[in-house]
Amino acid sequence: MRVLGLETSCDETGVALYDSRQGLLADALFSQVDLHRVYGGVVPELASRDHVRRLLPLIRQVLADSGTVVREIDGIAYTAGPGLVGALLVGASCAQALALGWGVPALGVHHLEGHLLAPMLEEAPPAFPFVALLVSGGHTQLVRVDGLGCYALLGESIDDAAGEAFDKTAKLLGLGYPGGPEIARMARTGQPGRFVFPRPMTDRPGLDFSFSGLKTAALNVWQRCQAAGEDSLQTRSDIALAFQQAVVDTLQIKCQRALQQTGLRRLVIAGGVSANQALRQALEQLMARLGGQVFYARPEFCTDNGAMIAYAGCQRLLAGQSDGPAIQVLARWPLAQLAAPGALA
Repeated sequence: MRVLGLETSCDETGVALYDSRQGLLADALFSQVDLHRVYGGVVPELASRDHVRRLLPLIRQVLADSGTVVREIDGIAYTAGPGLVGALLVGASCAQALALGWGVPALGVHHLEGHLLAPMLEEAPPAFPFVALLVSGGHTQLVRVDGLGCYALLGESIDDAAGEAFDKTAKLLGLGYPGGPEIARMARTGQPGRFVFPRPMTDRPGLDFSFSGLKTAALNVWQRCQAAGEDSLQTRSDIALAFQQAVVDTLQIKCQRALQQTGLRRLVIAGGVSANQALRQALEQLMARLGGQVFYARPEFCTDNGAMIAYAGCQRLLAGQSDGPAIQVLARWPLAQLAAPGALA
């Protein structure tokens, strides 16, 4: 089965073509980072308009790059949620229109399922079951994954997600957008040990996260440094390093608890923050100590992309699932509400 995947949930327009026998045939992505950078965050109306502008040219590019003609496409998958409603509607309406015109089924895909399954696109994918750490701009969750659609939420952030905390901390330090890569860049020249931030919610049982207080701790330190005239570039680098270490240590501790609780020895990290090299290194060290394995997607498939939607959609279409012609998107869509394909019959 050959499936076209469309991703338009937020500020990246992604298109990809996945074949169930040959694997990923082509993918293309346009990032709106430059468009939104001047505002310090995503402007929903601008995001939707840019998706309209980019989507069809990217589809043509993917078809040309893969040497695929329309009659060879067996289905279309698109992100149906969660995300920005206007942006989601762009991808959904395009997918449904193309499906109707081409006479193929269309399927709305859960954005987070796409991220969870993104490591399946690699040469050595993880086998089920595994524990997944989903860390992105809007979500920080630990999930037990037993199969397609078989997800059990183990813990999640009760306030800011890790990615949000990165963005907000970068902004208070006067760094650029998006904040995660900027914090990581500054942290490379930071002095270890100058500042130490708390590892929130690690002093109590459970698998939930909280990063709001960590962000506040970074703000308080930065304000004290400014008041003392110590607001140099090096000070910002030192704060960035201390903040990143606190986030990484917190995620590592919670991952270890989740693995111990489930008895599993396979860990997947997914979402935009999973591209952070310090986090990858820490979790690789953890799994080496535990005698397990850690899996993650290549960096370009950690952030939003069409390949993960094409793959997830292909698996569900192969299982017999498809949607009717109605266009329906969900700004909020808890992963727990997503069922396995067989349970939908």
